[in-house]
Amino acid sequence: MQLTTLDWALIGAYFVLALGVGLWASRQAKSDAAGYFLAGRNMPWWLLGISMVATTFSTDTPNLVTDLVRQQGVAGNWAWWAFLLTGMVTVFVYARLWRRSGVLTDISFYELRYGGKSAAFLRGFRALYLGLVFNVLVMATVSLAAIKLGSILLGWPGWLTLLVTCSITLVYSVLGGLRAVILTDFVQFILAMVGSVWAAWWIVELPEIGGLKGLLNHPSVVPQLDLVPDLTNPDAWIPMLLIPLAVQWWSSYYPGAEPGGGGYIAQRMFSAKDEGHAVGATLLFNVAHYALRPWPWILVALASLIVFPDLASLQEAFPHVAEDKVGHDLAYPAMLSLLPPGLLGLVAASLLAAFMSTMSTQLNLGASYLVHDFYGRFIRPEATERQRVVAGQLATGFSLVLGAGLGLSLTDAGQAFNLLLLLGAGTGGLFLLRWFWWRISAATEISAMVISLVVAMYFTWIHDALSADPLAWVPVLESWEKLLWGTALTTGGWVATAWIFQPESQEVLTSFVAQTGVSGPGWRGFARDTSPRGHSVSRGLLQAFLGCVSVYGALMATGSWLYGHETSALWLVVLALLAALGVFSLHRQGLREHGMV
Repeated sequence: MQLTTLDWALIGAYFVLALGVGLWASRQAKSDAAGYFLAGRNMPWWLLGISMVATTFSTDTPNLVTDLVRQQGVAGNWAWWAFLLTGMVTVFVYARLWRRSGVLTDISFYELRYGGKSAAFLRGFRALYLGLVFNVLVMATVSLAAIKLGSILLGWPGWLTLLVTCSITLVYSVLGGLRAVILTDFVQFILAMVGSVWAAWWIVELPEIGGLKGLLNHPSVVPQLDLVPDLTNPDAWIPMLLIPLAVQWWSSYYPGAEPGGGGYIAQRMFSAKDEGHAVGATLLFNVAHYALRPWPWILVALASLIVFPDLASLQEAFPHVAEDKVGHDLAYPAMLSLLPPGLLGLVAASLLAAFMSTMSTQLNLGASYLVHDFYGRFIRPEATERQRVVAGQLATGFSLVLGAGLGLSLTDAGQAFNLLLLLGAGTGGLFLLRWFWWRISAATEISAMVISLVVAMYFTWIHDALSADPLAWVPVLESWEKLLWGTALTTGGWVATAWIFQPESQEVLTSFVAQTGVSGPGWRGFARDTSPRGHSVSRGLLQAFLGCVSVYGALMATGSWLYGHETSALWLVVLALLAALGVFSLHRQGLREHGMV
């Protein structure tokens, strides 16, 4: 595989376009912190929704999907499809609450919901933890995918791929803030979608694949096609379906799927014009993320089983790739190397666009934590708006160096995915209930963080060493079993501390209810004097359920249609449409109750 002049011209044109859009957007960026980190709080729902989708469409996402499909089959994608439940609950229950809170970051929320020194400590600690440790790990994961992409498609060493792409990303992220990030996301999303769909179509039509029919009937592919795991085999359906749908979606804090909303999803909601735009943005994101994008990646992953049936074939085809970088996730960029001139350059540019989109979002988000919730809160509270923006620019560059540097040391996308899940296992339930249960305090959250960290460290570094010793009598645990144990231990710990420690003061709790309009059994005694802004939580949960039915129906209908099961696809489409109609009807009912229609 050799890139032609046309390919390099397309890649170069994309770099120029991305830089140009970013610089143009930077001219409109405001010089205050809200303008830099929240784009002036006046962004429309459709642009914010596309920005969310673009951010999650990173270079590592198709690599992760390929890893799952090759090792566990199409059904292995339930490991991330299950996060739709989190997303829909965020859309219909939490999006309005976040927008009403009026905070600049989701870390600032801690001193709205809690009070005193413990709340201040929690805010500062989480700012450093999420802004540096967690955020850098996320950037390292996507950097790893960019390294593999550059090695296969561009023939570049990892450091060169990161140097070129990160330099351009750094320029527009530093100069334009979130506004530049969001506008470049729009361009990058269009390019990424065109590239992924066109690449999937071309690869499926390759002679060695034999079209869609040849792909779906190949002996290496047939065992991997099931949309759900074998329900007669507990070793398959428990870890692949039950654990994600019953435990993982609410228990784990994962970027883009934080229980109750958080991270860059919350940042986009804060940037919206109003509550309605915040809800519309998160709804668009969840529909596009789960129903629109997966199948082009899945088709390429299935085709890779024919061309590169094992890791040895990948190593043989690409001997210049370091041995520690050869995993099943490498198969996606390996398949793209089969594309013809022109299309190869377009797809390479689209994946570089996906990488840059995610990196720019994480850079701006991490900088907002470090500046607004640590530097501006504890180091220099008297800092001017201009000084805060400059500090954000410096934090952006520092985070980029750390994230890209760590990416050079990682080896596998699945490795990082499991680590991120385990780090947040068990804390998700707290993030959901802290909005609706008055007994949860800052001490509860601090306890949950400590317990979760200790449990993750044990299962990551200590348990495996002990289980390898036959004299230690420690059983070997699969990844899903570690997640289950981590969730149980952390959840049990923080629930106990919620009853042990004193809740926040009456003044803090009453102020929080008045600001956000939360209601429900968990706030009896606090909501009497608030204005009737609250929306029905039960209605929101029903809308979330119907939203999941609609999106899952569309996702499964697409798969059934590709598999040639037209009747099943038709019924699934009908189910998806009926569920969507139910969501709309409930929305109209809520508007009527509040006199808005």
